[in-house]
Parts: sequence; C-alpha cells; structure tokens
Amino acid sequence: MANIHNNKATSDADHKTSAPNPNSILATQVVAQPKDVNAAGDIFGGWVVSQMDLAGAVLAETTANGRVATVAIDQMEFIAPVAVGALVSCYTELAQVGNTSMKIRIEVFAAKRLNHAERVAQGLFTFVALDKNGKPRSVYQQS
Repeated sequence: MANIHNNKATSDADHKTSAPNPNSILATQVVAQPKDVNAAGDIFGGWVVSQMDLAGAVLAETTANGRVATVAIDQMEFIAPVAVGALVSCYTELAQVGNTSMKIRIEVFAAKRLNHAERVAQGLFTFVALDKNGKPRSVYQQS
C-alpha cells in the first residue's frame, strides 16, 4: 500500500487535542441518544465503533467510487467517555491506498451542548473495494 500521509505515533498531548487533523474531513455527525448507553450511563463503545465504521465507509465509497466492505479494524482506541446528548463528529482521512484496499484513519470528537469538542476515540480501519458480485476489485476501477 502507498502511504498517503505520514503515519506518526500519537502522544498523550495528541489525545487531548480538541481539533481534528487538518488533513481530515467531517464525514458524519450525530447526537448520542439515551438508548445507546452502557451500564455506567455513558454511550456504549460499540455504538462509537459503529459510527466510525459508517464514517469510514463514506470516504472509502467516495474514493473507490462504489461498493466497499470493512475488512479490519487495525487500530482502535477509546480515549474518553461519550455523554448522552453529545454531538459526536467523525473525521476521516485516507491513510493508504493499495490495489483493492484503503486504510482510513478516523477521529471521533464529542461536544456536550456549547462546550468545546473533545477527542473521544480514534482508529484505523481497512476497507476493500467490491465489484457488483461482491468480489474485491481495484480501488480505481469502476464498480
């Protein structure tokens, strides 16, 4: 796979950053609902991963100009809990493109009411471009 942007290690200071990577784009926003809470009263981590997958698919489908499938979560980190009612924003960045696959870096920020957004999760997801039969195809080939 070819690197699109530098892969750099993150530090604790990076986790506390309240701004997304400048190379990323806003893919999705949703308000966290009470139906998605865990036993501790915070939003369930699986819901956050689901939002990340949806956001990554937006960029993957645009890049591949067609159908894609998630094939791996290469890295996943939960940084802070998400509160009910928070505006959850997922930012995506194309990290690598191979023949049939794309690695997409996803950052999640949450803002409660008018407070500033806080990074709450980040990960690296791999998507594969699919043809009309659901078989892997070249990312840049029309579906």
